[in-house]
Amino acid sequence: MTQAVETLVLDEAGISGDLHAGLSRRSGPREAWLPRGLTLRNDRQVSVLCPTELAAIARGLDLPVLPPEWLGGNLLVEGLVALSAIAPGSRLAIGGGWGGTGRFDGSAVLRVEAYNRPCRRAGAAVAAATGRSDLAARFVKAAAALRGLVLSVDLPGTVAVDDAVVVIPPVTVRGAVR
Repeated sequence: MTQAVETLVLDEAGISGDLHAGLSRRSGPREAWLPRGLTLRNDRQVSVLCPTELAAIARGLDLPVLPPEWLGGNLLVEGLVALSAIAPGSRLAIGGGWGGTGRFDGSAVLRVEAYNRPCRRAGAAVAAATGRSDLAARFVKAAAALRGLVLSVDLPGTVAVDDAVVVIPPVTVRGAVR
């Protein structure tokens, strides 16, 4: 389980000491087309969640709240509409006062790699935290399209509570996303 902090240091490998930190990871069930255990670039260094989406999941599970710590979330970002639907290849520019125009003056940039599909492991964590075993299986359905994103670190830096977050959409060239 994660715990809330005021600042978080992101390096090239993610968050030092975190379960998903590292420059590489092993292939697994998410890459059904590959043999398990191959060394891959780590595209799951950081996970981001949204309070609005967590509240919707909590309602679906008949819970008063769903703390991000129960899901192992690394960042909690408020104010972005449909966080879980942000396109892969987008970047989250964190900190500074630039507001998305001119040159970035913030502290870190994270690349959106994928939607973080709900899984029974996260459901089991919710079930354990609440003492309600029925939530392990129910979580997957309740969290559909609301589970947040997984990211990799493009620009290391320190992020803090109340830092601004600007979404930079992926660049498209002749219909292809880059």
